[in-house]
Amino acid sequence: MTHGPRRLAAIDIGTVTTRLLIADVESHSIAEVERSTDITHLGEGLATADSLSESAMLRVRTVIADYSRRIAELEVESVSAVATSASRDAANSEHFLRMLEQAGVRPVIISGSREAQLTFAGAAFGAASGSVLVDDIGGGSTELIVGAIADGESHIVASRSVDVGSRRVTELFFGDEVVSVIDLERAREFVVAALRPFFDGLETRPHTVLSVAGTATSLAAITLGLERYDSELVHGQVLPGSDISDLLERLAAMTLAERRGVPGLHPDRAGVIVAGALILEVTLALAGLDSTVVSEHDILYGILLDAFAAA
Repeated sequence: MTHGPRRLAAIDIGTVTTRLLIADVESHSIAEVERSTDITHLGEGLATADSLSESAMLRVRTVIADYSRRIAELEVESVSAVATSASRDAANSEHFLRMLEQAGVRPVIISGSREAQLTFAGAAFGAASGSVLVDDIGGGSTELIVGAIADGESHIVASRSVDVGSRRVTELFFGDEVVSVIDLERAREFVVAALRPFFDGLETRPHTVLSVAGTATSLAAITLGLERYDSELVHGQVLPGSDISDLLERLAAMTLAERRGVPGLHPDRAGVIVAGALILEVTLALAGLDSTVVSEHDILYGILLDAFAAA
């Protein structure tokens, strides 16, 4: 049995972002020490190819080398790193893992179901009791998890990892400029067809939606007009479905250059935010709910809690 806080690090290597969270962890407490989010676009081009590009892998390797230095400087006891959708799909993922190992960290490629478990555990941390849907819109896939939270404990009822993500939808349907109404509708039909089977199979409907990851946090930051990102302001922000639809329409009508200038939106996320907003809009509609709560407690929290429990 482990007593007292342990300084742990979690790394999440996704299709669009690479992220680090260092925290002092106890069974019911996570005190963040350092957090970093870097947009690396690992899955760039993967929707129409079968391998990760050398340039994309090198971008991630550079970030991981920086993370390794900070982990050493902050005297982290243990590091847990995972790679998700893009790494699952790529034919050259083993080569990618070896590159990262040389930079100081070798991640584990986790399944969609494992990703969903860790995401739900993270989102449930500190959340109010009730029946919830957690959505995690990544670049290559979207994790949908329905479960119950009660007295700090969580239980998953149904989960699915769907190969619909902001990078994948962007590359299949959108260009870099204004998104046409026709292309938006084609993309919506694709997203609805992919996500609907999960909702059709639910025996009971969730009462609340918790949205984690970059699409939701970016839309919250845009809504708040944040010139500088503030996770404390973003966490717990309620996004009505009508606001998401309005933002989707507004962002789709912009050129890429115009989106890059939107307050609250990281310029490097501008290319995939329209697809992300579309996926979130469809998710809420299929869930039959009119708003979502944005959460900063995501898979990184789940990774830390899992590592602490395993010690």
